[in-house]
Amino acid sequence: MKFLAKRLWYGIWVLFGVITVVFVLFAVLPGDPARMMLGQRADISSVEAIQHELGLDRPLHQQYIHYLNDLSPLSLHRHDHPQSLIYLDPATYRFVPLMTAGEFRLVLKQPYLRRSYQSNRPVSAILGEAFPNTLLLALVSIVFAMLVGLTMGIVVALRNNPLLSRATLAFSVMGMSLPSFFAAIIIAWVFAFLLADITGLNMTGSLWEVDDFGRGETLAWRNIILPAITLGIRPLAIVTELTRSSLREVMARDYIRTARAKGLSEFRVITRHALKNALNPVITAASGWFASLLAGAVFVEYVFDWKGIGVVIVEALEHYDFPVLMGAVLLISVMLVLVNILVDVAYAWLDPRVRL
Repeated sequence: MKFLAKRLWYGIWVLFGVITVVFVLFAVLPGDPARMMLGQRADISSVEAIQHELGLDRPLHQQYIHYLNDLSPLSLHRHDHPQSLIYLDPATYRFVPLMTAGEFRLVLKQPYLRRSYQSNRPVSAILGEAFPNTLLLALVSIVFAMLVGLTMGIVVALRNNPLLSRATLAFSVMGMSLPSFFAAIIIAWVFAFLLADITGLNMTGSLWEVDDFGRGETLAWRNIILPAITLGIRPLAIVTELTRSSLREVMARDYIRTARAKGLSEFRVITRHALKNALNPVITAASGWFASLLAGAVFVEYVFDWKGIGVVIVEALEHYDFPVLMGAVLLISVMLVLVNILVDVAYAWLDPRVRL
């Protein structure tokens, strides 16, 4: 618990740095949100009213403090007008009052990511709809990469076959050097266009499809196959190569010879002694790739029209929808911090020496 608390404390400071950098970057970008919301025919009074409502007419340091107040679970508000210090819709504002001091009160709430400039929907609702699709796609991709990569790496490491080793190395190099957006186009064209009659797969589509006869939405699991394979190619290549090299190194250690001398079967030697100690670099690579899949699936999601965070980010970039972009970046940052903490815990479980 002490270790987890320490890591969470470091993670909070990392997120604070990310929030600061994101706010400064989007504050200096060109573009007037008020005019983007009202259109080209907006009059000056309407623009000024929107800027005042969003707090854009205040000094930059005040905007930054209010933004931190929006994101913080513990927020400070005026006692008589709760939404005066942050830009919340009273109809959707939910909080638990903790203490009151004069005209201010401290409340407990969920982080507020503000509203979209284009749709005026809460950013949390937009990301809440898209993130499960991205998380599912990333999970399926990394599971596919781990299962196939570990199997291939173990087979190559245990079989001293030069031809098989060269073929695996060539596959790993090609997989690591192949850009995801290019692989997405090629895979979609081959398996969903040329071989569509055989595979039965679609070039585009999300997890849910609207029924042609108006009977509602249906789950379409086949739509996840091609984007998951596309995203899994690069981590698959890295997991295969890392497993092969790490397992070969471990198999040459003294304790492996000792385990064999004790009469243990080769299967127990590999699974109980060799593989567990060889997985540390693999776990490192897999965790990094899983985090990058959550953040870097933009092109693949856009090519396959998978309704995830990637499509949301592209559409927000096209319309300069800063709150949605800032919310997406912060959500990805939180996932990166959590994945790193879980990886540290996995290290201690896989290798007892880490506890020292």
